[in-house]
Formats: sequence, C-alpha cells, structure tokens
Amino acid sequence: MSQSPSEESSTTPPATPVSPSAGVLYVGIDLGTSRTSVAASNGVRVTLASYVGYPKDVVSKKLLQRDVLYGDDAIEHRLSLDLYRPLEHGVLKASEEGSAEDAGNLRAARDLLIEAIHRARPRKDELVYAVIGAPAQASITSKNAIVGIARDCVDSVMLCSEPFAVAYGQDMLDDVLVIDIGAGTVDLCRMHGTMPEDTDQITLETAGDFVDGKLAELVRENHPGAQFSDRMLKDIKERHSSVAEVMQPVLVTLPVAGKPTEFDMTAEIQAASRAIVPPIVDGLGKLVGSFDPEFQERLKGRVLLAGGGSQIKGLDLAIEREMVERLGGGKVSRIEEPLYGGANGALKIAHDMPEEFWEKLK
Repeated sequence: MSQSPSEESSTTPPATPVSPSAGVLYVGIDLGTSRTSVAASNGVRVTLASYVGYPKDVVSKKLLQRDVLYGDDAIEHRLSLDLYRPLEHGVLKASEEGSAEDAGNLRAARDLLIEAIHRARPRKDELVYAVIGAPAQASITSKNAIVGIARDCVDSVMLCSEPFAVAYGQDMLDDVLVIDIGAGTVDLCRMHGTMPEDTDQITLETAGDFVDGKLAELVRENHPGAQFSDRMLKDIKERHSSVAEVMQPVLVTLPVAGKPTEFDMTAEIQAASRAIVPPIVDGLGKLVGSFDPEFQERLKGRVLLAGGGSQIKGLDLAIEREMVERLGGGKVSRIEEPLYGGANGALKIAHDMPEEFWEKLK
C-alpha cells in the first residue's frame, strides 16, 4: 500500500555502512506483495515493484529486446507481457498441486529475488548472506518455498518475521507493539525482550490490496459511469490516501465512454483508507489483552507504525484515537523510513547473527 516512487530507486545512505566480514556481502530483503526493498552492507539500497514480466510472443520480444522485465518497467509494458505479481498476502502464490500458474509464479519469484540481489551489486568474489522478511504468520510451506527459490542467488539465508525486523532495526525490542502495513498483509508483533513466538504475532489481510478493493467498490457504487483499471485506482490511492478528519478535495479525471471526466473522490478515498483501522486495533487489543497485566499500559504506549501503508496521512492519529476509545489509551509513532524499515532491520539481523544460525544453500 505504499506511496512509492513512480520509478525504482537506488540510494546510498548517508551513514557509513558497517563493514561486512571478509568476502561476505550481507543483504536484508523485505520481499513484499507490492514492493521489494533491499539494504546491503556495501551501502546500496534499492526498492522495486514486485512485478515480473515475460514477452508474450516474438513480436513483443522483438519490441522489448529483453527476455524478462522487472518492477515499474514490467508494469509500463504489461500489455506486451505475461505479467506476474508472484507474492500474494506476502507469500508465494503457489500450491502443493503445482499447476502451470504455480510454476509461473515460482519462476517469477525466483527471477525477482535474483534481480533484487543483482541490484545490491555484490562483487564476484563475495558470498551473499541474506535475511529475508516474511509475514508474521507465514506457513512453513511458504517459508520453505522462499528458501527454495533463494538457492539460485544467495549462499546462505535466514527468514524472520517482517515486524520483528522492523523492531530490530529500531532497537525497540522490549515492550513494544509493531504494526507493519504492506500491500498483502498487516503484520502485528508484540516485542518483550525475546524472540517473538506465534502467540506474539498476528497477520491480517486487510492491507493495501484490501483498501484498493474497497476503493474500487465505492467508485463503482458512487460513480457508475467512470472507467478505470486496478492500476489507475492504486495510483490515485497512493497519491491521496488519508484518514485525516479534514482533507484536501481529491479531484481526479477518469474516462466515461472514452471522454475524460472529472470526479470528486474525497469521500471514497477517506472511507477506503479508514477501513484498515478497526481490524488493526482489534489485533492490538488481542495482543495487549493476552499480555502480562503489569506491562499492558507500557505496551499500549509504545506502538510503532511501519511499512508502505504507514504513509497514509493521519493514520497514526486515527489508530491512537481508536485505541483510546476501545483500549483506554495508546501512543503511536511512525518510523522515519517506511519503505526500508524491514530491509534495514533484516540487514542489522544479518550482521548480528552467529554463523551457526545461517542455513547454507550451496
């Protein structure tokens, strides 16, 4: 759900990166439904849309002059491609039956991960050790599938829950609630000075894609003549999403029977964006209510908001208000780099983990 840049970005952080072990490049990866972010120990950071496309036929291959396209480039040329978004709800779209579609998604996920590592610019003489973030409650099957596709592009791998990576990167490991909002999932995690267990984590599917679907439903209901694609509405949402009590009018132009027509979508954007707040507070209530009573108030006062969806205007205050009303209190703060919170934390984990924790793949 991130309000992501229109083009893939690659930057070098201002701080001097930690020197990796000799011959090893450490990489933190937030492998997301909508965007994949990478932070590496050589200082490289990059984010790309989690789309992979393959030319449909000889004509499209001649036009594009490539065998595979990634990210925004794939989205731009999607009419000429077999386009894959291989992750759904933060996990690989593949089943045990192994259909042709499953095979395509696995191939696309593998190629996406290879491209993400390539953009981290490892040297030819370096081993690549990667920590990959996964949804808090991803199944063992899904985690094994991610490890499986990692075999072709990294030398050692470790998986961790995405909200744990966010908390680790912020050095907030004691009595804190993490909300990590992506396109496929909202991951909630209760940190209390130890590695989180299953009972400390909740995964919700009322995330960015859910908001997109809600917005499409409202537009069809309130503006029946408007023509739009899912991508068009997603772009509108990423530019204007807000749960603020007062917001600027959202005026957008969409075709009606081929004629550009202006629509006021302020109410639809606000309602769709607000739809994620109640499920989040429900989840927070479960994590708080099952915690040691002596520390519940401290937990409610340390809520960390991360992920692309955290960029919705006014979301931190909206969650706070709902927590006060339903849980008797709450204090929510955003992390400074929502697109890189998971990747930065995963990189920090990679630096800190002893050798015996790594799973060797080659």
